[in-house]
Amino acid sequence: MTFETLASGLRFPEGPVAMPDGSVILVEIAAGRITRVRPDGSTETVAEPGGGPNGLAIGPDGKLYCCNNGGFNYIDHPAGLLIPHGQADDYSGGRIERIDLATGAVEVLYKDGDFGCVLRGPNDIVFDAHGGFWFTDHGKNRDRERDITGIFYAKADGSHLEEVVFPSENPNGIGLSPDGKRLYAAETYTCRLMAFDVTTPGKVDQTPGLAGTGIPLYRPAGYKFFDSLGVEACGNICVATIGESGISVISPAGALIEFIATPDPFTTNICWGGPDLRTAYITLSGTGRLISMEWPRPGLALAYCARAR
Repeated sequence: MTFETLASGLRFPEGPVAMPDGSVILVEIAAGRITRVRPDGSTETVAEPGGGPNGLAIGPDGKLYCCNNGGFNYIDHPAGLLIPHGQADDYSGGRIERIDLATGAVEVLYKDGDFGCVLRGPNDIVFDAHGGFWFTDHGKNRDRERDITGIFYAKADGSHLEEVVFPSENPNGIGLSPDGKRLYAAETYTCRLMAFDVTTPGKVDQTPGLAGTGIPLYRPAGYKFFDSLGVEACGNICVATIGESGISVISPAGALIEFIATPDPFTTNICWGGPDLRTAYITLSGTGRLISMEWPRPGLALAYCARAR
């Protein structure tokens, strides 16, 4: 497939959100800022939360909700790649932030320790139809140790935060099926796509299997890692795949439908926009680019994107 580079020179872009006006809002994790990319390729700063802004989603109030991982250290690789490398020396703690798109004001909605929860590196986020949101905590790597983390559910008004799934092996991407009855989470280092049956808002079936809570849906062979994900309108799960470089398209039954290659080993996320949701926006984080391409199928319309203001 052919693609168009919409923006370059970004500092490890992630978390793209396609906006009603045709722009794309994303994070630049390494710069600690949130950036809007206009259709003509121009960029402007939306907010500067610092730390490591990561996953983004529009909430029921039209504001932007941000998973902030607290920051990474980075390596400038000789191949021209910017690569995250462990917990930042100035790590500022994991948190969920709410951002006013009109003013750029940043509010900490949840932080480490709230409601008895441990937040080390919140990563990706998805809202459900009930006004709450699911998010993953990818944790942090340090010399000779790595955090054991989980999957959380929270309310947008700041009244509830709960770790619903624990443990999870460094969960990264998260999404919901079109009917909201199944939650998907991609684990980075195990390279597993996990599925969880949603029983009520904010709850999943906790029946343990051989792999613990959840259903291991898909795991590829080869040297690769899973990052963030998006869901198509038909229910396929599109997982950004690091190493092999591209998007793995997986059916709800756990079969690989296709693999769409991209030119960056740190291909990290995907979202859809345009009038028919057939334009895919993909972050190529290692080389600092946002690209777009015509997608074979429409993406799933997310819960509150039309309310963005």
